Amino acid sequence: MSNNKTKWSIFLPLMLAIALVLGILIGIVLPEKRDPSQLPGIRPRNDKLSTILNIIERNYVDSVNRDDLVEAAIPAILKKLDPHSVYIPAKDLARANESLQGNFEGIGISFNMLTDTILVISTIPGGPSEKMGLQAGDKILYVNDSLVAGKGISDEDVMGMLKGPKGTTVGVKILRSGFRDLLTFNIIRDKIPIYSVDVAYMVNKQTGYIKINNFAVTTFDEFMTGLKALKDQGMTKLIVDLRSNSGGIMEDAVQIANQFLKQGQLIVYTMGRNQPRNEARATGKGEFEDGDLVILIDEGSASASEILAGAIQDNDRGTIIGRRSFGKGLVQEPVPFADGSGMRLTIARYYTPTGRSIQKPYTEGFDEYFDDLNARFNRGEFEVSDSIHFSESLKFTTPGGRTVYGGGGIMPDEFIPVDTSEISRYFLLVRPFIYQFSLKYTEKNRDRLKKFTEAGELEKFLDNQGLIDQFSRFIESANLQPSGAVSGIKPDPEGLRTSGRVIHTQIKAYIARNILDNKGFYPIWQQIDTTLKYAIKYLDKEN
Repeated sequence: MSNNKTKWSIFLPLMLAIALVLGILIGIVLPEKRDPSQLPGIRPRNDKLSTILNIIERNYVDSVNRDDLVEAAIPAILKKLDPHSVYIPAKDLARANESLQGNFEGIGISFNMLTDTILVISTIPGGPSEKMGLQAGDKILYVNDSLVAGKGISDEDVMGMLKGPKGTTVGVKILRSGFRDLLTFNIIRDKIPIYSVDVAYMVNKQTGYIKINNFAVTTFDEFMTGLKALKDQGMTKLIVDLRSNSGGIMEDAVQIANQFLKQGQLIVYTMGRNQPRNEARATGKGEFEDGDLVILIDEGSASASEILAGAIQDNDRGTIIGRRSFGKGLVQEPVPFADGSGMRLTIARYYTPTGRSIQKPYTEGFDEYFDDLNARFNRGEFEVSDSIHFSESLKFTTPGGRTVYGGGGIMPDEFIPVDTSEISRYFLLVRPFIYQFSLKYTEKNRDRLKKFTEAGELEKFLDNQGLIDQFSRFIESANLQPSGAVSGIKPDPEGLRTSGRVIHTQIKAYIARNILDNKGFYPIWQQIDTTLKYAIKYLDKEN
C-alpha cells in the first residue's frame, strides 16, 4: 500500500503538469468551442474557393485584387470541363454576342486601313452614316477632334472609337475626292445590322446559291428572303454554302432545315445529364421540300452548320459536298452575370437523326483538340479522302441505306480536295498584298468603277485593264516584304504563269467587293472555287 502511495506521489504531479501543458496547447489551437463550419480548413467543400480568396486577401505578402483573382480562376475551372464551356469577361461579352444578335451599335460603315488612313469601303444601307451623307471612298482623318490618320491605329481601336451606345454622337472629319477642305459630320449612333447571309444569287438559270457565314437570330429571316428571291427567278435547284461557318444559334439552323424536310422527319435531338431528350421535327410547311439540294461544308463548318448538314444527310434529302466538318456536337447555354460578364456552359450533346454524335474527342487535351485541323492537314486529309478513318463502332445507316459515321464531324458524300494546282511559291509570297493592291486600285479608279451595277459588267471592264501587269509593278516598286523575308519579292515569271489566273481573279473579286459588296465578289470568285464549280456540275447531272 505504501508503495502505491509512493508511486502516485511521484506521478500525479507529473501527470498534472502534462495535462496543464496539453491544455495550454489545446487552448492555442482551439481557444473556445466554435462551429466547425466557421473554421478555416473545415468549411463546407463548396466554399473552399471563397475561403482561399479570403485567406489570400488577409494574409498574402503583397496586396492583391480579389476580382482579378476571380477572373483568372473561372477560366481555369471551365478548362477542366470541355473545350467549348467558356467564360467571357464583361469587356468582351458585347462584342462576342454581336454576331449572334445580328446587330451592334455604331455609325454603320465598312472600312479598311489604306496607308494608315481609315478608308470607308461602304456605308450600311439605311444606317446613320449613309443618312448623314458619308460615301465610299471617304477618308476619316479625325474622330472627335483627335487625329487618327498616320497614327498607326489598329482596326480594333477604330471600332472602339466609332462604336458606342445608340443615341450618342461621334464627330468625324473626312477627306473627300474633289473637295479641298475637310468635311465635318456629327453622326448619331444607332443599331447596325450584321448580316449572316453573305449573298443569294443564281449561278445559272436553274440553280441558286446562298452563302451563310454564321447562325444568328436574324439568319432564318435573311435566308428566307434570299430563298424567295431565288424562287422568283426560277430556281429549281439550290446550293447552300456552310463552309467556314463555325455555327451560332441552333434554332435558326433547325428552322432552315425545316424548309427542306417532310412533315415529321427528325431534324436533331439533344440530351444531357440534366437535359431530357428534346427533339426538333419538320412541320411539313417548308418552302423547298422537293428541289435538288446540295450543302457545301469544310473543316471550318461546325456546330449549327453540322446540325443542318447532318439533318439533310441523315434524311437522304440532299448531297453533302466538300471536306469533313470540324466536329462540334456540344450545346452551350449562355449564363449572364450581374457585372456584365457571362459564361457559355455545355449542357447537352446534340445528335443527328440517325443517332450519331459528331463531337470529336477531347480527352487528349484542349491543345490537341484545337490543333486537330493542323493534324488533318499533315496527314493529307485535305487532299485524299482515303486518309480519313472512322471507327466501325460509330457507323450508322440512313433510311436510304447510306453509311454515315459519328465521332468526328460530318463526312461529305462527295469529297473535294483542296485545289493546289495553281498555287506557286510566288502566289504564297504575294497573297497578303492582293487585297492591298485591289484597294489602292479601287481608290485610284473609283469614279470610273462606281458606274457599274452588276458583277458581270464590272468584270468585263476589269479584264481589259492589264491588272496583272499593274500588280506586278506594284509588288516590285513597293519592295514589299512577306513575313519572315529578308528582302523584297523578286519577279518570278514561272510562278506568275502558274498562279496568274488565280491572282487575276482574286484582284477582280476584291475590286468588285469594294464597289458592289458581296453581290460583286462571289460571282467572280466562283471561277476559282473548285468545290462550288463541282456542285454546279453535280446538280446539272441530276437532270
